[in-house]
Amino acid sequence: MKIEIWSDVACPWCYIGKRRFEAALAEFPHRDQVEVQWRSYQLDPSVPEHYDGTELDYLSKRKGMAAGQVTQMFDHVAAQAKGEGLNYRFDDVVVANSFTAHRLIHLAAAHGKQDAAKERLLSDHFEHGKDIGSPDYLTSVGADLGLDAGDVAELFSTDKYADDVRHDFAEARALSISGVPFFVIDRKYGLSGAQPAASFTMALEQAWQESHPLVMVGVDKTDKASAQPNADACGPDGCAV
Repeated sequence: MKIEIWSDVACPWCYIGKRRFEAALAEFPHRDQVEVQWRSYQLDPSVPEHYDGTELDYLSKRKGMAAGQVTQMFDHVAAQAKGEGLNYRFDDVVVANSFTAHRLIHLAAAHGKQDAAKERLLSDHFEHGKDIGSPDYLTSVGADLGLDAGDVAELFSTDKYADDVRHDFAEARALSISGVPFFVIDRKYGLSGAQPAASFTMALEQAWQESHPLVMVGVDKTDKASAQPNADACGPDGCAV
């Protein structure tokens, strides 16, 4: 079973959704047969490489939201994050364009370290006030992940993985995804937002059951008249005698 998750490094609900999904997946009996792929998405591609101002200032001025409304939103989201063991510090968030960070995630994916990269970037952005648009910061993350220094350096001198990121954007549009996080199971089921863990559990179980239907055994398919799939069993009308 394959699960694709469209997400932005600069999306606070995406980190919360990641934790809730992970909680459900950890309890899923068939988790070892589940492939998870992180897909790129940008809530605001117009964000400059570096914005001289706070997250509150950015949302207030560039998005036209009242400062009080933004503060209330921060408090609500931080409380939800805390419930998942996350310590959001919106006062320290550095506003920056996430495009190159997404390219780093694609590079990490090529080396089997996609989830580790996603986790590190989300945590550093929302909990530690790191600049996800800074080449120096991204270089240090690459080094910590054990990625080749030359490969990481190419992110800043070439367009490597840029087409992969844009492909993810295009796939999101094709699937009519307009917000993140967004979870797609086997390109058949979609879940929007940071759903409760129970919702992810239900979706995982339903998708698994439909892709692995129960097959009756012990029945002679060539002799339907003598086939007794319900022999020696009890039902609503009583038990076989």
